[in-house]
Amino acid sequence: MMNRESMEYDLVIVGAGPAGLSAAIRAKQVAAQRGREISVCVLEKGAEVGAHILSGAVLEPRALDELLPDWRALGAPLTTEAREDRFLFLTEKRAFRLPTPPQMHNRGNWIISLGQFCCWLASQAEALGVEIYPGFAAAELLIEGGRVVGVATGEMGVARDGTRRPDWQPGMELRAPYTLFAEGCRGSLTKQLEARFGLRDPDRPQTYAIGIKELWEVPAERHRPGLVLHSIGWPLTPDTYGGSFLYHWGENLVSYGFVVGLDYPNPYLSPFEEMQRLKTHPAIAEHLRGARRIGYGARALNEGGLQSIPRLVFPGGALIGCAAGFLNVPKIKGTHTAMKSGMLAAEAVVDALAADNPPAVLEAYPAALERSWVQAELYAARNIRPAFARWGLWGGLLYSALDAYVLRGRAPWTFRHDKDHESLKPAADASPIAYPKPDGVLTFDRLSSVFLSNTNHAEDQPCHLRLAEPERAIAVNWERYRSPETRYCPAGVYEIVGAEEGKPRLVINAQNCVHCKTCDIKDPTQNITWVTPEGGGGPVYATM
Repeated sequence: MMNRESMEYDLVIVGAGPAGLSAAIRAKQVAAQRGREISVCVLEKGAEVGAHILSGAVLEPRALDELLPDWRALGAPLTTEAREDRFLFLTEKRAFRLPTPPQMHNRGNWIISLGQFCCWLASQAEALGVEIYPGFAAAELLIEGGRVVGVATGEMGVARDGTRRPDWQPGMELRAPYTLFAEGCRGSLTKQLEARFGLRDPDRPQTYAIGIKELWEVPAERHRPGLVLHSIGWPLTPDTYGGSFLYHWGENLVSYGFVVGLDYPNPYLSPFEEMQRLKTHPAIAEHLRGARRIGYGARALNEGGLQSIPRLVFPGGALIGCAAGFLNVPKIKGTHTAMKSGMLAAEAVVDALAADNPPAVLEAYPAALERSWVQAELYAARNIRPAFARWGLWGGLLYSALDAYVLRGRAPWTFRHDKDHESLKPAADASPIAYPKPDGVLTFDRLSSVFLSNTNHAEDQPCHLRLAEPERAIAVNWERYRSPETRYCPAGVYEIVGAEEGKPRLVINAQNCVHCKTCDIKDPTQNITWVTPEGGGGPVYATM
């Protein structure tokens, strides 16, 4: 492409999340141990490192202990140790305390802001000589001779009509013998890699959830630092997988969130509205009384586990972290496994570079993963999530108890997942859900929530939410499912206008998008594709 500059590195990493930054640090560490100097670059589409990072989060420090054993002395932002676990089953008015499943015990773990943690990891990487470029979105794969040779950033400053704004920039090529993709869940380039190199078998689909989170500042007298609370049950029906988390941490902070599996069947369900009405339950409301909501965000997450991880390597690179899907669903944690995957991939890259054989495929990486504690952990947990999909809440709970206490994760069978976008019933076969109006104190609407996410996109940039066949938005989504995208989107991006006059039309408010990727996953005919917008756009999460 004309006017596009190029920069050369030994290793390019796409995404400055826990996996990408751990890979950058580990690559530098291993190279230095071997007396070598390698150049490492990390691209991050968020305006700053951590801007697009969203998680609960309770961190198990196992991978961190391996990566940076002196993390305490280095000032890692781990300040609230998990002290108490509570696990509740909720009915509409009551709460019943259940035994905490063994995988969910959190002694020795830390309640954190994952965004702050990534900022700190970035500082450790930069101290080792890693170059990090926030605000630059990797938008294009560079493939030559059947091999990935890097990525290119997208043009900046292109208006919707294709003309160039005054701030136009042509983009840049970042080339390397190896590129690691750490884009997170449902990465746009990762999707292309899976298709181009046949990384995913059709009978091993990924299954997803949407996680929606709020950050609250609570009165000091209501703060219980170290409390980790999870709930299942109401307001979800037994055929829908999901639950809540509520963590007390930091300086009078409470992280509250709600997760809904995207294999839910009712097209009228709104994960955002379910999250809001759960706060009216006495067991949740007591933690937020007199508090102030100060943050909001949403993100899709991988829930498929071991049997949904695609082939990880291809000529010129590999998938790491949530781009591949290493979340341990029963444990409700994936940061430690994502970090470890990045570390193992980095070691394979350094070995390949030292062998002076750049065309080599990084087969040492998946082999190392199979020998690691990541494989053992995900193997033991592999049947829990699909059990809920097969048998609903009650059957899933019974199987989980059997698996945890009797089989101990060693069952001689492995359940498979179905495709989330195929799970919706037609609207005619489903029951509409009447959600209460927000009170503006405990419950809120979408637009006031998006405001707290600090989301911003240049309004005249090309829409990054693409419809393969625009007519399907009405002919299929509206006519058959009553436009579920208007409900599963947590940011009010999708809107149907003109229905009252008998002329329904879909409006896409792309500037509201918080980059959760739910539409790319749940659309019933896979008609919506999320593509990379201009770098630096989207949410800017502070302490989320």
